[in-house]
Amino acid sequence: MKQEIMKIVQQRPLAPRIYELTLEGELVQEMKFPGQFLHIRVPRADLLLRRPISINSIDRENNACRIIYRIEGDGTKIFSQLNEGDFLDVLGPLGNGFDLSGLAKDDEVFIVGGGIGIPPLYELSKQLKEKGIVSTHFLGFASKEVMYYEEEFQALGETRIATDDGTYGIHGNVGNLLLSTHKTPKAVFACGANGLLKTVEQLFVNHPNVQLSLESRMACGVGACYACVCHKPDDDTGTKSVKVCDEGPIFKAGEVVL
Repeated sequence: MKQEIMKIVQQRPLAPRIYELTLEGELVQEMKFPGQFLHIRVPRADLLLRRPISINSIDRENNACRIIYRIEGDGTKIFSQLNEGDFLDVLGPLGNGFDLSGLAKDDEVFIVGGGIGIPPLYELSKQLKEKGIVSTHFLGFASKEVMYYEEEFQALGETRIATDDGTYGIHGNVGNLLLSTHKTPKAVFACGANGLLKTVEQLFVNHPNVQLSLESRMACGVGACYACVCHKPDDDTGTKSVKVCDEGPIFKAGEVVL
């Protein structure tokens, strides 16, 4: 983990309230594992807490990385107003990453994402493709209007899309997409809201390699403040917990209570 003032080299809107931002700096050389995140300071004095945003793509050759975020409040709104040449105070990379060990060339895996949980799955799919692993993407959006990155994922492997309102792809959620396939993947990787993660956990209840990336509100991002804890399923007392920021954000299915 390091801290750096990184330079914004590009920012572009992908969909209503959703932006892709490219950062440049030496910190990129620390980024190796898909699924990790950055903790970014908002350039406004009264907003003290950093914002955790997952890494969407890593380009170590050019010292560049991308993040994708959605405007949710004042902090992300300020991010959206920044321009090429501006700077951001970035801490990272934080958290663990998806575990790709145990996978071999020509293995088939499922990559499952919903909404703003989709961005870190792009770097994951890139790295899997480099290893010769075959990925099928199952992506869910609220509507066609807020879709993004379909072509980018298609370039990496088969991509199936569902929308809640039926304006694109299958009418329904990611669970409907998964129920329509009869393959048994070597691994399942998922990121999104708790409802999506619970669906994946239930559909692959006996699968030995299901990895879930949790979304959580965070304060410190480094495990010191306990603002992002979730409980363990074998805890009758309700006192055993894990921290999403430094022990996660990725857990094996069944390790935590969603």
